[in-house]
Amino acid sequence: MPRVDSGPIICQELPGTRARLRVAVVTETYPPEVNGVAMTIERMVQGLQARDHEVQLIRPRQHRTEQPMSRPNFEEILVRGVPIPRYDAMKLGLPAKQALVRQWSLKRPDLVHIVTEGPLGWSALQAALKLKLPVTSGFHTNFHSYSRHYGVGWLKKPILAYLRKFHNRTQATLVPTAALRDELSGFGYHNLHVVARGVDTRLFAPARRSTELRKAWGAGHDHDAPVVLSVGRIAAEKNLPVAIEAFAAIRAAAPGARMVFVGDGPERAAIERQHPDFIFAGTRRGEDLAAHYASADMFLFPSQTETFGNVTLEAMASGLAVVAFDYAAAAQHIRHGRNGVVAALSDAAEFARLAGELAVDRARIAALGRAARGTAEQLDWEQVSRDFERVLQDVCRQHETVHGQVLVTT
Repeated sequence: MPRVDSGPIICQELPGTRARLRVAVVTETYPPEVNGVAMTIERMVQGLQARDHEVQLIRPRQHRTEQPMSRPNFEEILVRGVPIPRYDAMKLGLPAKQALVRQWSLKRPDLVHIVTEGPLGWSALQAALKLKLPVTSGFHTNFHSYSRHYGVGWLKKPILAYLRKFHNRTQATLVPTAALRDELSGFGYHNLHVVARGVDTRLFAPARRSTELRKAWGAGHDHDAPVVLSVGRIAAEKNLPVAIEAFAAIRAAAPGARMVFVGDGPERAAIERQHPDFIFAGTRRGEDLAAHYASADMFLFPSQTETFGNVTLEAMASGLAVVAFDYAAAAQHIRHGRNGVVAALSDAAEFARLAGELAVDRARIAALGRAARGTAEQLDWEQVSRDFERVLQDVCRQHETVHGQVLVTT
């Protein structure tokens, strides 16, 4: 039976009873933008395509001359967007409910997956509900936790209420860890499903270590003082004063240590003025980013506003000794003293102490890095893609059952 572009949802079956889906993915961030959400959803989209699903990607146009891409099993729709305050490199999608209703009436998806909760995401939710399409969502950013870092802590409860209302109107909300699932459940969220994150161990690997890059940083041989790395947005919500204090403890123990920041953001200029000896490499991508990871020795990640923290896995895959709080990705994948070190949540003094003690023991740094790499090698994106697919298929089937729609097999 041929597919139809309107009317009842039809999930075609592939051999092995795996339904083939047409999925509309709505997101306000996507590569080449550099952030964890963009990278994660790109991987999810690639995983769906690799498993023979059809993807319609809807996102803001990133620059005026950008043209939508189209290839087998992939269609891109670009909509209007405006720069996000303090995040100029990213766009906030403008409301587009009527345009989405028209688009999905002509070419009806089996399911809509919403990545971000901005105006475009809200429009997608309203359009999907109007057309009686099943909807899933991803919880990727702790916006309610950001408020206290920008002097608007009073907004935390309204933001949390909005996010809860948004996600509870979808049939499933995907979260990366069981801890976040339990936290959101306590806030009144429903239909939460854990879909973990993976890491590209071919891209992020110790073999990408660069002697030339280390020389450019003024770093000596591997047995000398360590190179300490921070990767991510240089912004208030990343808790970077804790990383700076930790590096002070590292330098007190190992005077030749180097501090390298990869990334950009509104706090960069101030930190550069205060610490002219720090190295700021700016935004890096692909193999260049992987070389920056692998050419360091230690990785500091003090953020406490993450839903996951992809950079933790990237550092582990690169063979670095990670120092983090016992939270998000670190809590899930680091076993203290075995493949990294973790400090009690919010204990900045312990974070600095652990970093300083580690800095003087190059053999321990190397051993933790090797063990971290071994852990990362088990975190396969293929399994993540299967879990994502399973949630989408289950939601589609449940929707068919409730609405009395048929399941067509091939």
